[in-house]
Amino acid sequence: MKTFEELGVSPEIRKAIEEMGYENPMPVQEEVIPYLLGNGNDVVALAQTGTGKTAAFGLPLIQKIDVSRRVPQALILCPTRELCLQIAGDLTDYSKYITDLKILPVYGGSSIESQIKSLKAGVHIIVATPGRLIDLMERKVARLDTVADVVMDEADEMLNMGFTDSINAILEKVPEERNTLMFSATMSPEIARIAKTYLHDAKEITIGTKNEGSKNVHHIAYTVHAKDKYLALKRVVDFYPQIYGIIFCRTRKETQEIADKLIQDGYNADSLHGELSQAQRDLVMQKFRQRHLQLLVATDVAARGLDVNDLTHVINYGLPDDTESYTHRSGRTGRAGKTGVSIAIINLREKGKMREIERIIKKKFDIGTLPTGKEICEQQLIKLIDDIEKVKVDEEEIETFLPGIYRKLEWLSKEDLIKRVVSMEFNRFLDYYKNAAEIEQPKGNEKRESQKERKDHGSDREKTSRKAEKGYTRLFLNLGKTDGFYANQIIELINRNLKKERIEIGRIDLMQNFSFFEIAEAQAPMVIKALNKTTANGRRVIVEVAGENNGKSDKSGKKQKNATAQPAEKKGKKGSKADKGIAGTRPSREERGYTSPRGPKKKDDWKQFFVHDDRPLKGEEPDFMAEQWAKPMKRKK
Repeated sequence: MKTFEELGVSPEIRKAIEEMGYENPMPVQEEVIPYLLGNGNDVVALAQTGTGKTAAFGLPLIQKIDVSRRVPQALILCPTRELCLQIAGDLTDYSKYITDLKILPVYGGSSIESQIKSLKAGVHIIVATPGRLIDLMERKVARLDTVADVVMDEADEMLNMGFTDSINAILEKVPEERNTLMFSATMSPEIARIAKTYLHDAKEITIGTKNEGSKNVHHIAYTVHAKDKYLALKRVVDFYPQIYGIIFCRTRKETQEIADKLIQDGYNADSLHGELSQAQRDLVMQKFRQRHLQLLVATDVAARGLDVNDLTHVINYGLPDDTESYTHRSGRTGRAGKTGVSIAIINLREKGKMREIERIIKKKFDIGTLPTGKEICEQQLIKLIDDIEKVKVDEEEIETFLPGIYRKLEWLSKEDLIKRVVSMEFNRFLDYYKNAAEIEQPKGNEKRESQKERKDHGSDREKTSRKAEKGYTRLFLNLGKTDGFYANQIIELINRNLKKERIEIGRIDLMQNFSFFEIAEAQAPMVIKALNKTTANGRRVIVEVAGENNGKSDKSGKKQKNATAQPAEKKGKKGSKADKGIAGTRPSREERGYTSPRGPKKKDDWKQFFVHDDRPLKGEEPDFMAEQWAKPMKRKK
């Protein structure tokens, strides 16, 4: 193993990082630092979160800065405000002994005037989220023509959040001879495309295996019925009394509901999702980082870029739709050489997702059995005894009170006193689990039950009939999977056409030929107006408020009815207009999004099948004048 000195790190930086506890470089640092300090190689580094990426690019960037030139020389792009502040803080710590080095975090949700003032005063390194940087570039304040090094941290997350156009616009303003680095947890096709477009002769460095999960994470899955998910979650949390972790949910609504239930049941928990203001987010994260919160219930979007040390557990309250999200979730524990646990609480219809995740991360889930009430009580009792053992006694302060305490408790024996002290804290769990029914884990014909659940809960019919969450409007989009439109592309379409607005996007449901997405109620008219003026993939984009039965689909995902139609009050007879569309109407080709006419219809000429040359017929010519000429002839015996 090499040392930081052998990697070429300067004495000033080494002194700072040694004070921070850095002794030897981590694998990603050992691989990346020499390239950045060398001849300006472009690098694509595939590494999980928590592997020391910030120091890998931060140390050489700081070392390469010419402090005498008060102009931007390095740019670091990251997906979220939290990660932006985290990186800027780490770089400041690394450069403790380098005088006059200016590092500026640039992000949305804070005063743009103060950021403009700092940029005008002069900075050396800009750490920015793409959206706010674009705003500053449009104001002619952020000039990137002197930037020599560009770092894209968590590039896969930025692309997933719809920042592709913003990244393209930023990179176009940076000199062609720049040094570019991309750090990503996974190698997606989009990452590969960006790397091919903007990186030159890039060196690909992989720590571990591509798209592989962290080696220090133990993956456990508990399979339960959907109705028992919350009860299973409580058992898991109770079985690990020292848990310090994040519970991931799919939607804002679910996140808030689970957090509220946990708080009501006495757990030290809070929620983090997109409906919170920036001040509320900051407060929650401050409490969580300081361990005033034991459990953080969050959505994937809200938790992007979170950098919290020493997480013991990540709990998936259901599996995400894409494997990359799971990789990011589980990668938040087991950092810096420590071990962590990633738990998935799933139902039968999610087993297919689990197998796909296993294939990608090249790890198997241990199929766990939920702990019994007795096992949970045992763990809680051990934790209580440990806490009593660790209590620090201030002899001087308590001494004056002891005689009165002894007189009060002298009638109790040692054993009775211990029992009472323990029971005072322990009774809550004992009472709950004493008569608690055991959670039934699904058995029997797994395939049949899985299909049944999928039919009942996961069908296209469910997606089309969903109602918007409170405070949101559900919109219909005439583009779907067959058009190459997925969640990323929808987010990108919105961001591209509403650059100056911060749009609150909710749930996205993807179908074969169309999609649905949710927008904050106040912003819905603006989004509809902006998107209906655009085209995508040669088709006119159509966005409308979704009706109760919009875009109803069959099993194949093909659209059956007019996407904008409301359900008919009465069903017509077979072949009637009511079967073909509401009120017998059918949208025109132009209304369905096509920009060019189909062309004139051609009528089939039935006579073509009877046009022949003058070749003679075989056999005797039939006499069509004879009676019963069409009657079948009797078979010869």
